[in-house]
Amino acid sequence: MNVLVFDIETIPDIESGKRLYDLEGLTDKEVAEVMFSRRRQETDGTSDFLRLHLHRVVAISVLLSTKDKLNVWSLGTLESSEADLLQRFYEGIEKYTPRLVSWNGRGFDLPVMHYRALLHGVSASRYWETGANDQGFKWNNYISRYHDRHTDLMDVLAAYEYRAVAPLDQIATMLGFPGKMGMSGDKVWDSYCTGKLAAIRNYCETDVLNTYLVYLRFELMRGHLTNETYAAESSRLRQMLREENKPHLTEFADRWLAAPALKN
Repeated sequence: MNVLVFDIETIPDIESGKRLYDLEGLTDKEVAEVMFSRRRQETDGTSDFLRLHLHRVVAISVLLSTKDKLNVWSLGTLESSEADLLQRFYEGIEKYTPRLVSWNGRGFDLPVMHYRALLHGVSASRYWETGANDQGFKWNNYISRYHDRHTDLMDVLAAYEYRAVAPLDQIATMLGFPGKMGMSGDKVWDSYCTGKLAAIRNYCETDVLNTYLVYLRFELMRGHLTNETYAAESSRLRQMLREENKPHLTEFADRWLAAPALKN
């Protein structure tokens, strides 16, 4: 089975903020601060995390695992539009019909992409298939919470109980994987404002790698991998990271190697 692990990074949707709150004439930073302020008012000061329809996607990183190849990359280029990033993501689903794997993808990444695809008119027929044109999707599709065509590891491991959810960084670190490297989600807007989109994309790729490593442990736990096939897939990933010869991937491999190994 083809597996596509994914993660997104977002910033405030400044254009929608201007339209919704009549903020024409303000700078992007000023608009964002108004949006954060309004959100704090809505939550009685407990959070300024924007509602999902007010996020703009600036990076989509993926890891594709097939029988013949294993690759991790960020879609598009530094100059790609949001619509282009989204279209490339959905085209990958059209091409490979993979199992999607995420950490909190059901609660964040996919709903955000739904709203953004709606805004840009992005086509995604395979993704939205639920059996009308392909009976194989009737009982296992990307939309249903309880189907594994999209496996949201955070949701599944918490047994669909919100009180039991855990952060990816802590689970990855607990399992002996690198965890967060150099950035966190709450720093993305500041990084974007200072022109560090490349660093955002690199950070997103390391989150995808952590998610894939947790997924391999999950597959081992539920008997879909043996100790031998788990070790082989881990070795394949290490080799790929070395062959890519990119500083952030090499650092990820070094941290992984240096971390205390768990006994299977």
